[in-house]
Amino acid sequence: MAEKENTPEISVIIPVYNVEKFIGRCLLSLVGQTFRSYEVIAVNDGSTDSSGDILRSFAEKYDFIKVIDQKNAGASKARNAAIRAARGKYFSFVDSDDYVAPTFLEELYYACKDYDADISCCYYYFHYIENDLLLEYPFRCKGVLDRTQAMKKLLHDVQIQSLLWNKLYRRELFTDYNITFPSMCFEDIATLDKIFLHANRVVVLDRPLYYYNQHASSTLATISTEKINDFVQSMAMVRLSLEGNGVYEKYKKSFKAMLNKTCGCCHLYIMQIHAEKKCFRGFLANIRRVDRILRELSEEDFDTSAFVRERPDIVAEPQKLEKDYSVR
Repeated sequence: MAEKENTPEISVIIPVYNVEKFIGRCLLSLVGQTFRSYEVIAVNDGSTDSSGDILRSFAEKYDFIKVIDQKNAGASKARNAAIRAARGKYFSFVDSDDYVAPTFLEELYYACKDYDADISCCYYYFHYIENDLLLEYPFRCKGVLDRTQAMKKLLHDVQIQSLLWNKLYRRELFTDYNITFPSMCFEDIATLDKIFLHANRVVVLDRPLYYYNQHASSTLATISTEKINDFVQSMAMVRLSLEGNGVYEKYKKSFKAMLNKTCGCCHLYIMQIHAEKKCFRGFLANIRRVDRILRELSEEDFDTSAFVRERPDIVAEPQKLEKDYSVR
């Protein structure tokens, strides 16, 4: 009985890898939460800096912080390990280089409870570390949404984005459907639609409660061909999930909107990697290859399962691009 009484309402999951400059502030923001029934599970993913020592110092001081050490295997496997260890009725995911408002957990928790929602969402600030500038995410909505409404907004990826960390999830959305994170970049995009497909109700708070740090080692600040290829792959995984659940036709229009947004982002990322290499040989080939695959992803006869299984590279490194990278 005592163990049941001590079961936390929320498990906050944090994958940690070489973020010694940021993890202290992240943990301090969680220690200072106004909501008290929660645990923090931080997975040290083989950090080689002092991140592990910082985690252990917090765990020694606060009994609701648990540290799991693993060999470096990536954020996805770190999150999966934390899910297996989590005891909470709800899951929250925080990136180790970000931080949250004092009422982050409280507001998301009571939004779920008050509206009988399976997922609650908040908005966020972009925090630009270099000049300490805060900008609110501009494209916002609010209110209670049914599954269809929430899925359409998620797939449009503007008002409810495929971001893991600004949301609270009922535990069963993961455990009842054996949902885990794939080992890739943009794994949240490849996973969120699976979770939302089983949510009967989603509530959106029109308040920024999460601080998304932008710095030199952020995911999008260190874009690469591998990450762009994973981005395209995540689109195929979303379509495969929709097909597997028999709802692709229902959400096809919203999925195409997601592809259009992805196409624009990929163009910018390709420009970035070629500019960083100071080599624009093959730039147009990379653009056209992405355009072709994303266009094919919206076609009726596209073999989604084969594409996901084979995981072909779409974008090639600028210095390695040769004439045989033909464009159909």
